[in-house]
Amino acid sequence: MIDLKLLRDSPDSVRASLVRRDAALGATLTRILGIDERRRALLQQGERLKAERNSSSDAIARLKKEGSDTTSLRSEMKQLSDRIKQLDGELRQVEQDLEYEMLRVPNIPSEELPDGDASANLVVREWGERSEPTFDTLPHWELGERLGILDLPRGALIAGTGFPLFLGMGARLVRALINFMLDVHVRQHGYIEVAPPLLVTYDTAKGTGQIPDLEGNMYVTEDGLYLIPTAEVPITNLHRGRILAASDLPCCHVAYTPCFRREAGAHGRDTRGIIRVHQFDKVELVRVCRAEDSRKELEQLLGHAETILQQLEIPYRVVLLAAGDVGFASHMTYDLEVWAAGVRMWLEASSASNFTDFQARRANIRYRPEPGSKPEFVHTLNASGVALPRTIIALLENNQQPDGSVRIPKALVPYLGTDCLTPDGGA
Repeated sequence: MIDLKLLRDSPDSVRASLVRRDAALGATLTRILGIDERRRALLQQGERLKAERNSSSDAIARLKKEGSDTTSLRSEMKQLSDRIKQLDGELRQVEQDLEYEMLRVPNIPSEELPDGDASANLVVREWGERSEPTFDTLPHWELGERLGILDLPRGALIAGTGFPLFLGMGARLVRALINFMLDVHVRQHGYIEVAPPLLVTYDTAKGTGQIPDLEGNMYVTEDGLYLIPTAEVPITNLHRGRILAASDLPCCHVAYTPCFRREAGAHGRDTRGIIRVHQFDKVELVRVCRAEDSRKELEQLLGHAETILQQLEIPYRVVLLAAGDVGFASHMTYDLEVWAAGVRMWLEASSASNFTDFQARRANIRYRPEPGSKPEFVHTLNASGVALPRTIIALLENNQQPDGSVRIPKALVPYLGTDCLTPDGGA
């Protein structure tokens, strides 16, 4: 949630920043300022009437002691009380309207972001060399079938399209990647591992900005719990409603979870294989820090995700998202896109985002800079460290050999127990 005081004090500046995302947001901000003005007027009017009611109450008490008639004053006080009750009802409705509008305003984009939509995204750097095989490469869905590690038809039979089924060495590959990533982030990068719930409440999802922005893409149970679309949601909410000590920062957590997304509106796009699925595995990184440290923390977070791809020997590029493409809650986002030789595409495997105090305001996460000082909002960040489906795509397609086998990168061999996947079982 953006800072309402900032909007009130600098409306032109906030409007200029947010219309870089969407020109329609200008009208939303005008509507919010109108509601806020009405809210403040109601507060002032209510406070004035409550002061009058208190004076009347004191006068009635005094007149009673004197034995004087209080009928007229008591009639006036009842009218005041009725009016105050009416104003309080109006105020509750106005505050609900204000919250409704504020929850739908995205974060203010960084001035560093390029203007425009996804076509304006900026490639910051590339790592690794894209292989140019001398033989005809196969897409991962054909490779997976030949190797006996991926069965998409049976996955669809069980749960519908978008729910992949890994078998044998494929299942072991998933487990190996998860363990490898967790070990790197815990042992090398110093994160604390978390095994969070996979279902969250409405307030939890609202706290990180998934609701209302992405509610249509979330699976919800009959009793109102939401399957997590990313571990960012439960991990960030570990701190919801808390006031942290300065010595607690930065808080750094990592978690592996399955993730669930309807991907509403994405039907027909990248639907072959496992490029776009409804259930997938992901290792997630979340950092909570002081406001003045978050820009530096974003670069460190990005580097941690890059380490995984480098150790897996996967060529990738770092892309800075434009103001019109950055996510709802994000102030600034880098995407890590891996190269997949079989489909000849760059595929997003991670996003590293700085949310500034946007999520902290929604989830009320604060810290005290000094003992006894006034609490301030923290800044939150997250990155995939990394998502498995597209990482697996890149591993299979980039490392396929002319004989149909797939080479396993050195860093993963101790986790998988083999340096090669073959059609006869992989070992």
